[in-house]
Amino acid sequence: MVWLLVALLVLVIVVLLVLGTWAFQTANRLDRLHVRYDLSWQALDAALARRAVVVRAIAADAYPGTTEGRKLTMLADIAERAPRSLREQGENELSAGLSMIDTAVLPAPLVAELADAEARVLLARRFHNDAVRDTLALRDRTLVRRLHLGGHAAAPHYFEIAERIGEVAAAADPRTSARIVLLDESGAVLLLCGSDPAQPDGQARRWWFTVGGQVLAGEELADAAVRELAEETGLIADAAGLLGPLWRRESVIDFNGSVMRSREFYFVYRTMRFEPSIHGRTALERRYIHGHRWCDADAIAELAASGETVYPLQLGELLDAARQAAEAGASPGEPMAIR
Repeated sequence: MVWLLVALLVLVIVVLLVLGTWAFQTANRLDRLHVRYDLSWQALDAALARRAVVVRAIAADAYPGTTEGRKLTMLADIAERAPRSLREQGENELSAGLSMIDTAVLPAPLVAELADAEARVLLARRFHNDAVRDTLALRDRTLVRRLHLGGHAAAPHYFEIAERIGEVAAAADPRTSARIVLLDESGAVLLLCGSDPAQPDGQARRWWFTVGGQVLAGEELADAAVRELAEETGLIADAAGLLGPLWRRESVIDFNGSVMRSREFYFVYRTMRFEPSIHGRTALERRYIHGHRWCDADAIAELAASGETVYPLQLGELLDAARQAAEAGASPGEPMAIR
């Protein structure tokens, strides 16, 4: 009987230790997600404030002394000074006011400023809502709620405003990129870790992405993909050996001080796992690429859960399909649109 009590006591202690370790790690992870949420809101608030400044400039330069100009200024002031609970409403009313502007009559510098400001709002809002989604996904777990692992931090909220993507899209031609989902013999994909070189050291957000880069003038997609593969990893491949493109992704990115539309095409290529070389990388690539990692779907999910974004966003859920396509040696006629 004594040994049974001892065994039971040991089992209880082990369970408590495991539960305590899990709770500690989860609380730390949740704390990091709340910090990420706070930082994303600060970035969104700054982007919205910059848009308000641009709107006032448009009102002063393009509509001086007119009813339209005074209305735009008023809407910008209301949106910028609104409390957090009313900010969405104020920003949506400002977006509605902007939709009435005929950009054809604005000076070219103002059109460029407005397009840049709205693109930054678009990016900041999406990053903010990504942070909200990831934080709520962990906070809403039953055990996390019952143990109050979120502490006294307020629950995050999505920020929904109308996206004037049409005006942003018309501001510039897209930058076309060719990328490779580089799979090893186990089906893991090679990801590079990067950050925005325009951000100060230690403050730049880290993200993960597949091998690839911009298509040069007159260059075929597959040729660009293998050129970038050689530059970024040292691996030499034949363009004819690529499968695809399987996927296509449209996005707006803020990188190295510029906001641009990006159109990306993704190929698949199989290889044996190797250690990438940095010797062929450009000066810019050496500044913003910090490392690499071979990742399966679980590792990609862990990166996303820790607050580090992986691009494309659907890579984890599509990785098995990419592996199957590579094994079959068949690709669809038209690339599938992904996020």
